[in-house]
Amino acid sequence: MRLFKILFLVPLFFLFEKNYAQEADPKIDSLKTIISQAPDDTVKVNTLIDLSTRYLASDPQAAIAYGEEARALAEKKAYAMGLGFAHKAIARGYFSIANYPEALVQYQNSLDVFESIKYRTGIANILSNIGVIYFNNGEDTKSIEYHLKSLKVSEEINDRMRIGTSLNNIGGVYTNNPATVDKALEYYLRALPIFEEIQYSYGVGTISANIGEIYMGRQQYDSALRYLNVSMKAYEGSIDATFPLTFLGQIYAERKDFDQALRYHMQAIEIAEGLEAKLELTQALLGLAATQLKQGRIKDAISTYSRAESIGESVKARKEMKTAYEELSKAYAFLGDFKSAYRYESRFTAIKDTLFDNDEINKIQRIQFNFDIDKKETEIKVQDVTIQRQRILNYAAVITGFLLLLLMIGIYNRYQYTRKTNKIIKDERDRSKELLLNILPEETARELETNGHAKTRYYENVTVLFTDFKGFSTIAGKLSPQDLVAELNDYFVAFDEIVGKYNLEKIKTIGDAYMCAGGIPTENKTHPLDAVEAGLAMQEFMITRNAERKQRGLEGWELRIGIHSGPVVAGVVGKKKYAYDIWGDTVNIASRMESNGEPGKVNISASTHAQVKSRFGCVHRGKIAAKNIGEIDMYFVDHEIETTVPVNG
Repeated sequence: MRLFKILFLVPLFFLFEKNYAQEADPKIDSLKTIISQAPDDTVKVNTLIDLSTRYLASDPQAAIAYGEEARALAEKKAYAMGLGFAHKAIARGYFSIANYPEALVQYQNSLDVFESIKYRTGIANILSNIGVIYFNNGEDTKSIEYHLKSLKVSEEINDRMRIGTSLNNIGGVYTNNPATVDKALEYYLRALPIFEEIQYSYGVGTISANIGEIYMGRQQYDSALRYLNVSMKAYEGSIDATFPLTFLGQIYAERKDFDQALRYHMQAIEIAEGLEAKLELTQALLGLAATQLKQGRIKDAISTYSRAESIGESVKARKEMKTAYEELSKAYAFLGDFKSAYRYESRFTAIKDTLFDNDEINKIQRIQFNFDIDKKETEIKVQDVTIQRQRILNYAAVITGFLLLLLMIGIYNRYQYTRKTNKIIKDERDRSKELLLNILPEETARELETNGHAKTRYYENVTVLFTDFKGFSTIAGKLSPQDLVAELNDYFVAFDEIVGKYNLEKIKTIGDAYMCAGGIPTENKTHPLDAVEAGLAMQEFMITRNAERKQRGLEGWELRIGIHSGPVVAGVVGKKKYAYDIWGDTVNIASRMESNGEPGKVNISASTHAQVKSRFGCVHRGKIAAKNIGEIDMYFVDHEIETTVPVNG
């Protein structure tokens, strides 16, 4: 299990303060007094942001509230710098409670503001923080892309703090893959002397913890202990102390000093529980469970891993969940409970395949290579500039005369050329616009074309529809690859037509699964009914298609459909290949509705049922459990309720 620490770029006064959950900050009361008496001006905006920062560790909701107040006042006063920092304060509040989609929206808003006023220090800051969100969400390629962007800006403005922070965070991404741990250590060792030089104790503690973990993985325990003790000193009294405490517990467990190991693990758990830090608590529990396994306490370890699994799923800690799944599978197999072992082995395989593959490694290597090449080219250009300037002066007269001649020729040719190129440009522009509309919603495509980017949006109520073919693996094994793809394409083309008919937006296909949603990007009130109508139409299509296959002596395909309504975050991801996607618990619950449905049926959640029951008769099926939500009722859509139209006479 790897717990390497990523650094946020935050105001310096906060980095050196103690944890406010452990010790009250006397300045909070004075800041509140200032706010109550201050006029609505830029000073009040800055004071609200300061207060939001000071509440971050002890009361994230209060931090968000003060950040929102600062944002509203900054917008009112057209105070761009304050607006950028207010969005950042709100983002950090959401991040601390693991609401990553909302945090990402707020960080993007902050980045837009800083870029508009060309505040490069802020740009480097926010790029790094966005990289942290992608890192915690298991998207290593996007994480390292943002950290390298931050490093480039930081080096251009020679910001030592942010250079060290970016180096540490890039090292963190490389630590994620055993094949690149040496690369990670290289970045950590580049960052450490920078933090020592600027006397940034918190950064020294973070780097020391990360280096200590690498030495621990190499079983160089003396070196690991030396760095971890430095980290403990820097982190004393804060949530970050959970990292070196967990590492120390692991080292003493390896040395069979279980009493000391358990003391360190329990300290880490106690700190994380006290601050309600779910990610850190998940990691501390995984460390304790590993020590329990080494003691031979298999049942205790299973209980601890199960608790870590539950908490990790609530904050979508995918790397930690992978560890829990893997170890639970081994533990159950050891006890002879092979059914449970197989269940967790399946979960482990599924999440492992999504976390890191060779394509991911190659993408990261390409990003790093391009970054290094750009940097080298810049250095070469700087070295050549003096020589080039002298040459330009020597040949200025000749070049000027030659350019005048070219200008005369160009003026003559331009008239002829312009008539042709204008038509080509128009045709290409129309073609590009058509291609963009094929992969993005029209509203989002217009925003992307106009602004160069599309903002991520939050929707309060959206209906998500999932489909999946039962026994697809068996079907696939009976067809050639060409026949399989052709058959699957026929179904998805039909689904596309149905989705368009009922005003839904296709999101994506994943293997044999199809996902669409209603109420986005243009909000409407009919999306629950539209989604159910579309689901019934898809099942009608399946009946007709299977009848045709039966006449040809072919086996029919069986389709499950699940629908759920709720809030989502939607936006465009990617740079070279755009994709419109949605995130949130609503997506996961819709998927659960599908997987718990039956072929030929449309399975809907209680939330969707409440919005369509006046139009459709449904059959209650019972409940399923959903993480962070509780039990959810399920219904099969049975029939459409006929409405009686009164007749005059």
